[in-house]
Amino acid sequence: MDVLPDEQETLIQETAREFFAAESTPALVRAAEKDPGQYSAALWKKIADLGWLGISLPEDCGGQGLPLTYAGLLLEEAGRSIAPVPLHGTLVAALVLARHGSAAQRALLRQVVQGELILSFAVQAPEGAWSPAAEGLTGRVDGDHVVLNGSRAFVDGFRASGRCLVLYQAEGGTVAAALVDTAAAGITCADYVTTAKDSQARVDFADVRVPLADRVGAPSQGAAVARDLCDHAAALMTSQLAGAARRDMEFAVEYAGQREAFGQPIGAFQAIQHLCADMLIAVDGAQLLVHEALWRLDQGLPATVEVSQAKAFASDKCIFVARSAQQIHGGIGFMMEFDLQLWYRRIVAWSLRCGSVREHRRQVAAALLDQPGKVRLGMPLAAV
Repeated sequence: MDVLPDEQETLIQETAREFFAAESTPALVRAAEKDPGQYSAALWKKIADLGWLGISLPEDCGGQGLPLTYAGLLLEEAGRSIAPVPLHGTLVAALVLARHGSAAQRALLRQVVQGELILSFAVQAPEGAWSPAAEGLTGRVDGDHVVLNGSRAFVDGFRASGRCLVLYQAEGGTVAAALVDTAAAGITCADYVTTAKDSQARVDFADVRVPLADRVGAPSQGAAVARDLCDHAAALMTSQLAGAARRDMEFAVEYAGQREAFGQPIGAFQAIQHLCADMLIAVDGAQLLVHEALWRLDQGLPATVEVSQAKAFASDKCIFVARSAQQIHGGIGFMMEFDLQLWYRRIVAWSLRCGSVREHRRQVAAALLDQPGKVRLGMPLAAV
């Protein structure tokens, strides 16, 4: 594959960049942080009117049918302008429903494309672990319903969403997924106070009855649905993270060319030059890795390891970019009145979402090195 955007991808990316630069201003981001819903409904409607909510959804679901890499470019530009909209959760859940959902579930995607229905997804266990194993939430069949009990942590955009794609452990320990009405009886939601000041919540399920018709995929396909959900979520979060880090880097480079010390711009000093060069290498690396992962997902190829490579690299390196940008700006970068901290806070928060560096490195290491048995250091061979 060619990991560089082609002419059409570049055109769409530039269009999205111009749109978000004009519409998602720091003033809008600050206002959304104080809004109870923590997102801009006006900006959401404008995005829907442009048809971007269906950019990579099939045409029979009301979408444009473009490759998944286009959705990645859209998330990248939304991240670049730290747009306060539930775009990531909605696109991820919609893409999984388009691939695995029933006819009725796929029909809901037309409402998503029109901006009438916001989606979210719930994967993380109560203690925060990111895994397709669906631990922490169980479901048992009772007549024509599934009864859910347990919790999901760090659910993004749950309060704004009308439906949530939830992973749970079915009877027998198998993994399953269901599209749950967020207003269903038995659901309680407790908001987290996050670094990014956005909508993250713990969602508890107490005897929540979900119609069997709302299960996503056949019972035997639960693991595949969970894997697709985790892969799409991590890959598109990486795109969003890389976009934010690139803009943060640009702020730092621009400032290094203006701020003077000892009679010359600080960008003239080798230490600053090398720091800026490392920032660019980090952002470009994250962008190229996630573009490859999205392409493999779109082609139906195994992509879990490539997704984890991209997310682990981006989570590590994009935090480096954010910290370096703060360092170049000095004390002013930490002032709440200065816009740079808006990007810093989101990069730090997004780096932990959809799997941490440790969790994704473990996934890559398992593909490379894992062998059966336990490692016991310092013990005689006979004892092993």
